[in-house]
Amino acid sequence: MAGLAQFRRIGVAYTTSFPLWARPCGTVRFRPGTIIGPVNDLETRATPARSGALRRAAPALLGYAAVRALGLVVLALWSEARGKSAYTLLTARWDSLWYARVAELGYGYEVRLPNGDVHSDLAFFPLLPWLERLVAAVSPLSYADGGFLVAAVASLAAAWGVFAVVDHVYGRRAGVYTVLLWAVLPVGIVQSMAYSESLFTALAAWSLYAVLTGRWVTAGVLAGLAGLTRPVGLAVVAALWAAAVVSFLRDRADAPRGDTPFGRDRSAAPGDGARTGEHAGTSATTPRAPAPDGAPRVLGAPDVRLRRVLGMLLAPLGAAGYVLWVGHRTGNGPPAYLEVQAGWRNGFDGGYAFARFIAGRFTSFPSALAGVGLVLGVGLLVWLYVVCVRRRQPLPLLVYAGVVTALALCASSYFGSKPRLLLPAFPLLVPLALALARLRAPRPALVVGAVAAASAAYGAFWLNGSGPP
Repeated sequence: MAGLAQFRRIGVAYTTSFPLWARPCGTVRFRPGTIIGPVNDLETRATPARSGALRRAAPALLGYAAVRALGLVVLALWSEARGKSAYTLLTARWDSLWYARVAELGYGYEVRLPNGDVHSDLAFFPLLPWLERLVAAVSPLSYADGGFLVAAVASLAAAWGVFAVVDHVYGRRAGVYTVLLWAVLPVGIVQSMAYSESLFTALAAWSLYAVLTGRWVTAGVLAGLAGLTRPVGLAVVAALWAAAVVSFLRDRADAPRGDTPFGRDRSAAPGDGARTGEHAGTSATTPRAPAPDGAPRVLGAPDVRLRRVLGMLLAPLGAAGYVLWVGHRTGNGPPAYLEVQAGWRNGFDGGYAFARFIAGRFTSFPSALAGVGLVLGVGLLVWLYVVCVRRRQPLPLLVYAGVVTALALCASSYFGSKPRLLLPAFPLLVPLALALARLRAPRPALVVGAVAAASAAYGAFWLNGSGPP
């Protein structure tokens, strides 16, 4: 390996700007004229300029749109053959009806079942109905139409956010394949429904991207909006807080060395006198692009700490505000939202009810096959998360994916909804995306194409059958 003096002469950057909790795994190696990247040869880039961000994400967005279009075409053909309306399945069934009713009439509707359960619309967080109402107010579209439009736009925003996060950490190819894998999930058709999964994933992904790039106020605002979208907004808040706490700790630990929470301060010369920079051949004094909220990335600057604290304070306001409002409306105080969920027989029991549900599948042979499938599915999720941990995925992504997965698997009811509830856990797809990125063409395209076709067929079959509860 060439000595440091040689690298100083040719101006090769041999350090990265990732914070401790945002560094990709893998051994790094020196490659003249390039940014140092992991040994998987996936390029790890700095944050792209705003003017080129959409162009950089274009392959991922076009691929995502193609997969979703395939799913909608297959759904339309399948529904037509069964005498059903595909558009009705997407906009006017199950939770879509609850959201549209809230958008039209506000909260206050409930259904009392013969067994005494009370299904209240207070279980549905308000951001999607607000957006449906806004679309209906400024256009001739109905509330259901507004929900479909919001889902379509939000799904593209979510795909872009997923790409931005993975591209920032692992490179463009990994980002593209993560988006495609997210699109071809068996329950990917939900991304095109008037449900809140796409909206939540968009807000969560962009909040995580803001965390990874040090935009604390932006991250806090987006986390707050995610908390107004679904109860699992807690996962975004936890990810932001975990990253912020680690950043504060690194502030204290690295202060004597002139480090920043996002890597070594590029304005300070390394101890060995070698030059560093964002790109090969770039002077260490070249200024980095400022964050959108204007936060300078200088260790110990009071405004940086203030913005970090402000982001932490903003993050939980959405979910906390809605939960407190439900308590005020019902007169039962903060626990009221848990009572609303209990009326739907939903809660958190650590996975006990789900484990009993799986065990019950093994009582007869036909259902035992479903039980085996469930065991394998849960095992795959656990294995993917372990791989993410072992490969040192950035801490915010690990926290976010872990909380989303735990809340989905450990809910005490609606077992058929668990695949849908896991849709936002896109960091779990990164190991599979990296594996695809290592394959030579045309193998990745063949794999994605085959899975996309199977996903489209399953989505059409699913919505024309039991569908997402």
